[in-house]
Amino acid sequence: MNKISIMLADDHVVVRESIRKFLEDEDFFQVVGEAGDGESAINMAVKLKPKVVIMDIDMPVINGIEATRKIKKLCPECAVLILTAYDYEQYVYALPEVGASGYLLKDVSGRELVNATHAVCRGESVLHPAIAGKVLKRLGSIGKPEAENSDFLTGREKEVLILMAAGLKNKQIANKLFVSVRTVEAHMGNIYSKLGVNSRTEAILAAMKKGWISLNELNQASNSLNKNNIQ
Repeated sequence: MNKISIMLADDHVVVRESIRKFLEDEDFFQVVGEAGDGESAINMAVKLKPKVVIMDIDMPVINGIEATRKIKKLCPECAVLILTAYDYEQYVYALPEVGASGYLLKDVSGRELVNATHAVCRGESVLHPAIAGKVLKRLGSIGKPEAENSDFLTGREKEVLILMAAGLKNKQIANKLFVSVRTVEAHMGNIYSKLGVNSRTEAILAAMKKGWISLNELNQASNSLNKNNIQ
């Protein structure tokens, strides 16, 4: 079986060791390289061409955002998953621009990291629920977002969009709505088309900017998921 190649970029050795252990406990993954600064991460990615780069933001020499930009320019086939302790809005808004496939905070569990890595390998994007909520608060603080186009979404598409923003994967959304994964994927395709985007991250951020998702709706969805422990 050909394993999925992963490269780690984090300036803390103990963090890299922990991530490596979580990933290599899975039969599907193999960590092929580790970098302790942004410049080394760029050079290593060009040399090794891993399927996924798991990237911290706060690193020496070149920060993770700029390193991601350069990696995606030099190795567009590499998926970059940001894993950081920082949830600053400017980093989140940079995601589509630099080409990152997702943004997770370091409070995620090992299983969540594994699932997210699988997701970006499939071409999906992931966004930590706390990030989505922070972006919504930011948008609310700078003025009421436009919402005149929200009628373009059907009721079910809106449900899928909110659950995406709350951090659920396709199978979890399907279980929550009592539909098939294929039906969820069809709804997601419609959402992408209506928003003019190509990924989960872009869809969530675009919907927030347009006011198609409210902070109250996201909080309600997250509370419901926590209460019911959706798998």
